[in-house]
Amino acid sequence: MAGNVKSNEVIEFRSQRWEDHLREAEAASGIGIFEVDLSTGVWWCSAQVAKLFGFTPKNLQFPFSEWDRVIFTDDVPKLQSALQDAIETGSYYVEFRVKHSDESLHWLAGKGQVAAGITKPRLLRGAYFDISERKALEARLLAVNETLEARVAEVREEARALEILNTSGIALAAELDLERLVQLVTDAGVELSHAQFGAFFYNALQDDGETYALYSLSGAPRESFSKFPLPRNTEIFESTFRGGRPFRSDDILADPRYGKSAPYHGMPKGHLPVRSYLAVSVVSRSGEVLGGLFFGHPQTHVFTERAERIITALAAQAAVAIDNARLYQAKKNEVEARMRAESALQSLNETLETRAAEKARQLATSITTLRDTERRFSLLVEAVTDYAIFMLNPSGEVVNWNPGAQRIKGYSREEIIGQHFSIFYTPEDIRDKIPEKALATAARTGKFEAERWRVRKDGSKFWASVVINAIFAPDGELLGFAKVTRDLTERRASEERTQQAQKMEVIGQLTGGVAHDFNNLLTIVIGNLEALQLRLQGPNLDPLMLQRSADNAMKGARRAETLTQRLLAFSRQQPLDPKAVDLGRLVTGMSDLLRRTIGEQITVETVLSGGVWRAHVDPNQLELAILNLAVNARDAMPDGGKLTIETANVHLDEKYAATQAEVIPGQYVLVAVTDNGTGMSAEVKAKAFDPFFTTKEVGHGTGLGLSQVFGFVKQSRGHVKIYSELGEGTTVKIYLPRIRLAQEDQDEEAEPEKTMALGAAETILVVEDDTDVRAYSCETLRELGYRVLEAPNGLAGLEMLERHREIQVLFTDVGLPGGMNGRQLADEARNRRADLKVLFTSGYARNAIVHDGRLDSGVELIPKPFTQATLAAKLRDIIDAKRVPGRILVVEDELLIQMLATDYLEDAGFKVDTASSATEALNKLALVPGGVDAVIIDFGLPDRKGDVLVREIRAMYPSLRVVIATGQGQADMRNLFKTESQIAFVSKPYSSNHLLAALRTLGISC
Repeated sequence: MAGNVKSNEVIEFRSQRWEDHLREAEAASGIGIFEVDLSTGVWWCSAQVAKLFGFTPKNLQFPFSEWDRVIFTDDVPKLQSALQDAIETGSYYVEFRVKHSDESLHWLAGKGQVAAGITKPRLLRGAYFDISERKALEARLLAVNETLEARVAEVREEARALEILNTSGIALAAELDLERLVQLVTDAGVELSHAQFGAFFYNALQDDGETYALYSLSGAPRESFSKFPLPRNTEIFESTFRGGRPFRSDDILADPRYGKSAPYHGMPKGHLPVRSYLAVSVVSRSGEVLGGLFFGHPQTHVFTERAERIITALAAQAAVAIDNARLYQAKKNEVEARMRAESALQSLNETLETRAAEKARQLATSITTLRDTERRFSLLVEAVTDYAIFMLNPSGEVVNWNPGAQRIKGYSREEIIGQHFSIFYTPEDIRDKIPEKALATAARTGKFEAERWRVRKDGSKFWASVVINAIFAPDGELLGFAKVTRDLTERRASEERTQQAQKMEVIGQLTGGVAHDFNNLLTIVIGNLEALQLRLQGPNLDPLMLQRSADNAMKGARRAETLTQRLLAFSRQQPLDPKAVDLGRLVTGMSDLLRRTIGEQITVETVLSGGVWRAHVDPNQLELAILNLAVNARDAMPDGGKLTIETANVHLDEKYAATQAEVIPGQYVLVAVTDNGTGMSAEVKAKAFDPFFTTKEVGHGTGLGLSQVFGFVKQSRGHVKIYSELGEGTTVKIYLPRIRLAQEDQDEEAEPEKTMALGAAETILVVEDDTDVRAYSCETLRELGYRVLEAPNGLAGLEMLERHREIQVLFTDVGLPGGMNGRQLADEARNRRADLKVLFTSGYARNAIVHDGRLDSGVELIPKPFTQATLAAKLRDIIDAKRVPGRILVVEDELLIQMLATDYLEDAGFKVDTASSATEALNKLALVPGGVDAVIIDFGLPDRKGDVLVREIRAMYPSLRVVIATGQGQADMRNLFKTESQIAFVSKPYSSNHLLAALRTLGISC
């Protein structure tokens, strides 16, 4: 028993000793042992293994999940696979990484064997050891090998690049054909840069020195680019085509400059895909950009900085080679040209003698031909006697003379050569420098044409057609003038006779129509008056019969009055009193009258546009014109229909005005009268405005209705147009000028209906040269309650005014005998009596109180014939009218003086208009409704002198009173205008009293 115990102790001692030796060996070698129960998955390991795995060596037996926690995640599958292999093969080996608690990573290797002698493998025994140092050494060896291989590859690539560059350099140096040269460069560039394809766009020289673009390709068929245009100077290509720095992009699609240019905004459809992009300019030694090398690849990040340097070097070689090729080609062309020139010179020398003889013969023939042509031309000019043909030197002296000139002008050749051609002009033309202006026009434009009176040697005049042509040397120097004159006196006389005959035919037609209509009217008037006389002489007086005869006679007289008014309207001689008229209101006011006139079978419709401008027109005459058109429309619609009257704003432009007669471009107010009647043919429409032309039956129309409308519209500075087709109806459009002044916005007050206006014993002076008319006027005025004085002419009227200070109104005819017409009488009467009121009467006012078809400002007129009621109303209006402030136009270019004069006049109660130039003053006078009472004119105006403006105003407004303001002496001014009346003067600087005193001398006060 003791022996056994002792034996056990020995065994236990040895076992412990071996375990200690094993632990010491494991610690020294870094190797630990392990054992795995493959059926349960339980691991047992030595302390060294636990240390290798980073465990605390307390518990040396634990499941695989604890091991799995420290093994590197990516290596767990590897360990599991090794265990499976051990089960299947009996051998176990694996290399893996473990992570310790200090986050350090260690490589371990495990090797083992499944225990033998067991039918079913259950235990795997083996050892683990640290291989971290070995793995680090392997990594360093691998890196060294990779670096060595890369360097070997770089050396091989450099050697290859150098070989390609040397080969291409040798080839380029020897190649003189430009097309082959650029292909060599392109192929070498694709190979050196590792591009998939490349292109070389370059400029080639033609024989004439002009350049044209070509290109070569490598790595892609030419068909891939043939359908696309050559590159343009877009943001991508511009730098290369301008010789800038190389352009390299790892991804051209990501470049901010890409896709910004029309029409493709990127690569066109079908283009080879490009992501990596490299472009280098090819620039010659002189700095000229010869072209550009472009390379592409469908992948990104292909072209390196090294590739850029190599392609730049290749581009430099290409530039030198292209310069050499061009130089060679230029020398070759020069040699060929020299050879051709030598050959041509040799041929020329061989034929020189023959050609010289031929040229001499041609020259002799040309000289003979020229002399013959000159002789023929001279004979032709000398033979022409119907035309004066002669030459002038540049200063205008006559240098030759043909017989025709002698016949027409009367001067012989000896008399006229050396004389200035102005000798043929009238004194008026010489004063106006017409000869100098004619030569200047011919020298400037090459030709001058005119028809004017010319003077013969004997002083007689003839009507000449003149053409002056300038003659210039090949270098542009003026050599002189060729002048052709033709006597057109007989032709002019013939044309005047023809025009006179046509005028007399028209007058005959007009007077015949007037005589016909007046005879009809006189038959009515005389017949009824004769019947009235017979019935008054009879024993039995029938009041009804007497009244009927008197009414019929009055109707005839009224029709005669209407006829004369239409004749005056057609002749544009009726006195118009234009105002600012609201056409919408006027048409609306006429609606009832139109319906009563044209009957119930015709519907009247008005289409009045909103915001229609005011028209400058005589409202009474416009109403008459619309009524005439409505009556014509009624007659064109015998079975009834619709009459439409429209108003609108229109603008007639210069293009339209140029195609019409007497139309001024500008703004107009339109009145259109439209019917849906029978319409007019083109022939009828062409004659519609002719006087006495009518399509109505005899006795149913005078033919003056439309001619009255035409004359009135033209006299109103308007335009009228007819639009008509047979069966479609007619539209007559009347265009009336727009008025733009402040009065445009004033509403016209409706005049109340008036009863017979009686006098209040006021004294009226009647001046009338016709005894019967004077007697009727005086009797009518007395019946109206006025006290009447009468005079047969202007001088007698002035005497009557001097004797009778109680006269309040001067009622005078415009046309008076004795050298003083009614207007002159009124002006003189107002000079003596500024408060005197004047009423004119006339059957035809001519130019005394009517200018440009309009009554002068401040003029009151009652046209003949007039009725008692009309005369009564007109006189009452004049007598009862309140005095309105006078209106003065101040024409002064100095703003401060203009403002001072305006203050003076407005303080005195005047209404003032201003103008700063003569042109502005004339425009104001034309536009101010009713005109002005006087004009104050500064003598020194910017666009013309004051005396010129005064004469222009007097030509248009003879009775308008004028005050001239000047810093010069009044004596000189009075002498300058000594023949003018109604002019006063005021010296600068002037005061308010001076200015108002000058106006009072003209009979103007406020």
